[in-house]
Amino acid sequence: MSENRNHLDAAGPIGVFDSGIGGLTVVRALQDCLPGEDIVYFGDAARVPYGTKSPDTVIRFTRECVSFLTHRGIKLLVVACNTASAVALPALTRSLSVPVLGVIEPGVAAARSRSKSRRIGVIGTEATVASGAYRRGLQAAGEGWTVFESPCPLFVPLAEEGWLSGEVPLLVARHYLEPVLSEGIDTLILGCTHYPLLRDVIARVAGPGVELIDSGEETARETARLLAGMGAQSPRSERGCCTVFVSDRPRRFEQIGASFLGRPLQGVTLVDQGDLPWYER
Repeated sequence: MSENRNHLDAAGPIGVFDSGIGGLTVVRALQDCLPGEDIVYFGDAARVPYGTKSPDTVIRFTRECVSFLTHRGIKLLVVACNTASAVALPALTRSLSVPVLGVIEPGVAAARSRSKSRRIGVIGTEATVASGAYRRGLQAAGEGWTVFESPCPLFVPLAEEGWLSGEVPLLVARHYLEPVLSEGIDTLILGCTHYPLLRDVIARVAGPGVELIDSGEETARETARLLAGMGAQSPRSERGCCTVFVSDRPRRFEQIGASFLGRPLQGVTLVDQGDLPWYER
């Protein structure tokens, strides 16, 4: 996380970036936690998934999308993409003049504070698990922390297709979670922004003895803390608005996005990437 303490415009929007649609669950958490804030979201639907790209490519794509957001006067940036948080956050921290938060560090901090056994599970995409970012963050607290990770690739298409309950997601969840649960964990980090949509199914499989950590919710709480500490919370009393930009398929994004956001999207704007450098507009 970066806490650049230059003067921030309290009336400015929060910028949220994701490689696709999953970051809308982070927007949902931000709106619940900070209802008066305006939010500007960019989803790079034309180039998703980032998890199959090289680190250099992820950093370049992320910088371009974030540049587009900074041109809109954001006062703080939330990188909602787990892959970009794992790979590109240091580069963004060095180059931006606004505070930058990823979704990994807040989730790690919450898991460390709530786990009694120090045996923590992490589920995420194959790329996020392979990056080792959650494991490194958890074990940085010192000795005695044991981390068990499991990639859950089918959770993403299940969430996007709306298969959030029933026998199919339950069977998939059991398949993915049983190896991690068998290790006696007491805390499970949902390390992908799609996974909160499947929270009920995951909780049913995990059982009452395992606390689920939603990295998006924890990031929203950290955002509120950071803005309050800087005196940069929105002064308005009415509900803020969310402006959404995407690099491809705006209609599909709008249709699917409602389930991620928990309410209908009020329009999605396509950003044409044909006139490079588009991100300087």
